[in-house]
Amino acid sequence: MDVYYNRNGVGDVLIIPIKQGEQDTFKKEEYGDVVKITDRRDGSLLGYNIFNASKYFDLKEQGKMRMTEEMLAPISDLFTKNQLDDVLDFDLEPKFVVGYVKEKGAHENADKLSVCHVDVGEESLQIVCGAPNIEQGQKVVVAKVGAVMPGGMEIKDAKLRGVPSTGMICSAKELNLPDAPQEKGILVLEDHYEAGQPFEF
Repeated sequence: MDVYYNRNGVGDVLIIPIKQGEQDTFKKEEYGDVVKITDRRDGSLLGYNIFNASKYFDLKEQGKMRMTEEMLAPISDLFTKNQLDDVLDFDLEPKFVVGYVKEKGAHENADKLSVCHVDVGEESLQIVCGAPNIEQGQKVVVAKVGAVMPGGMEIKDAKLRGVPSTGMICSAKELNLPDAPQEKGILVLEDHYEAGQPFEF
């Protein structure tokens, strides 16, 4: 999962988003330097903000960064110190990974969609893709279920025209990469990338 720290833009705050929510439904509870954010409608956890973050973490990076095992211990200590008994059940698996397109087949209900089987290291995913340039044998960027795209969309299991699809094969534009082409088409990676490795952007 990704966390965010921008001292110059936001202040000394580590932002830990868990789930998308609407700002007007936020409920905030303070536990010392920790603010827990839930949805007041159903009580679901949306995330945490940790203020004075530089007191608790060695944050050399700015912007988006991966949550690591090393960050969990100080978070747990901080929760305990402030009588916040939430379980730290964070998904630390990378959500944007390199995939290898093992197979590309026709979609039974849509001429412009392809059904792809993509090796992402530990597993193979079936992903329905509408990009005109998708081909067997390519290395691509896969947003796994649970990934949050730069535009805010969360990737979920879906059925596209009746065919199950788990994850999304991404274009450079969807990843908000600089100089991304405007025409439709997935980002094809160079061959030195390995299936399953995190894709950092």
